[in-house]
Amino acid sequence: MTLTQLRYLIAIADSGLNITLAAERVHATQPGLSKQLRQLEDELGFQLFVRKGKSLDAVTPAGAQVLERARTILAEAGNIRSIAANLRNEAHGELRIATTHTQARFALPTAIGALNADYPQVSVHLQPVRDAEVLAQLEAGRVDLAVVSSTGAPPANGIALPAYHWQRVIVVPRGHPLATHKQPVSLEQLAQLPLISYDSSQKAESSLRRAFDAVDLSPQIAMTASDADLIKTYVRAGLGVGVLAEMAMLPTDTDLHVLPADHLFPPCTTWIVLRRERVLRAYVLEFISLFAPHLQRREVARALAADAAGDWPAVPHWRERSRATLPDAA
Repeated sequence: MTLTQLRYLIAIADSGLNITLAAERVHATQPGLSKQLRQLEDELGFQLFVRKGKSLDAVTPAGAQVLERARTILAEAGNIRSIAANLRNEAHGELRIATTHTQARFALPTAIGALNADYPQVSVHLQPVRDAEVLAQLEAGRVDLAVVSSTGAPPANGIALPAYHWQRVIVVPRGHPLATHKQPVSLEQLAQLPLISYDSSQKAESSLRRAFDAVDLSPQIAMTASDADLIKTYVRAGLGVGVLAEMAMLPTDTDLHVLPADHLFPPCTTWIVLRRERVLRAYVLEFISLFAPHLQRREVARALAADAAGDWPAVPHWRERSRATLPDAA
């Protein structure tokens, strides 16, 4: 049994039992991957997958047990490599981040740019996915960390570190009646209008839907998208009123009018989520401190060692962060 065989086994499971896709993910040939799988099964003395013709149909009960242990073994092998690399002060490697489009497009560029300046030999790989898929990427071990947002409690998966708070905003074209409305927008007004928001707003547990439910109203979701730029595009096209994260609005969006929604929806928190019992490379800790300066490297390392998130200093609001990055900021 080899680490390569275990890596191939996990790749097959995570690729929906698609051998071709698994081979692409591990940069192997399909015949080579299939051969390694057969050799592993021969050594173990039982099948890891149920076969239907030449295809894999399901994971066997014994295969599920092996997969669970294989993930642990590969994670620990990665920890050993990280320890060795840190002791050698290696400054090269990869940083893989699962996140949403909004974070990747509007929140992460500054920190990634700063990391590149400090660690030019570290390649960063962003995997923008839907909200519900971000933590799954982390749990499967495909990424080093996840950047995801929620209202209320932190994500239960892994160790969640609070990066910053933010609010939603209401966005309309400059000529829209709400753009000249003198009073704060109400949920009653919004309930009468077609809304354009994130895919997550379709879910019953969405904080947007919960806000409407609390006052016995039903939002008219005309369109959803995972991409904030698409939401703005269709607001411009007149399909509805946008409800999106405040960090998605740029100084160049001069044709759009932004209305505050702090009084309508609860605040959100963006979290950096790490896998438990994971040894981080030095540049990962550096990235965390660049993205969330209040999360000091030593404290993050201590939280990982204790397998608990711990207590953190006051978490900044996005508006404080954006003011700090203005050219005339002190």
